[in-house]
Amino acid sequence: MSETFKVQKTDDEWRAQLSPDLYRIAREHGTERAWSHLYNTEKRDGMYYCAACGVPLFSSDTKYESGSGWPSFFKPIEGAIGENVDRSHGMVRVEAHCANCGAHLGHVFPDGPNPTGQRYCMNGTSLKFEPEAS
Repeated sequence: MSETFKVQKTDDEWRAQLSPDLYRIAREHGTERAWSHLYNTEKRDGMYYCAACGVPLFSSDTKYESGSGWPSFFKPIEGAIGENVDRSHGMVRVEAHCANCGAHLGHVFPDGPNPTGQRYCMNGTSLKFEPEAS
């Protein structure tokens, strides 16, 4: 990535702050197994934040069941997500990362619902959900 992010930390600082699973996904561009994260089936109203730096990424009103096995959204909060071309694993995909800290979140696919037609297919580990106060 050639972007400069607002949150800048050394590799050692990220390792000290993040769990091993979150470090592997957010900093090493890993992924979790499909259907393995509880946010895939989360239905409550609320906000999804970057688990690495805490900025808001998605509102629950943009979440939908894509059948992919990962939490999916059709629209991020404006300016919250950065994108890069990902040519790993013999594929060409669009990688989604936190625009604030650069944490890898997942990938974006052009097969989502209206109104955007986009599917932001996110690793649940990269997110932190805060339910709306009732």
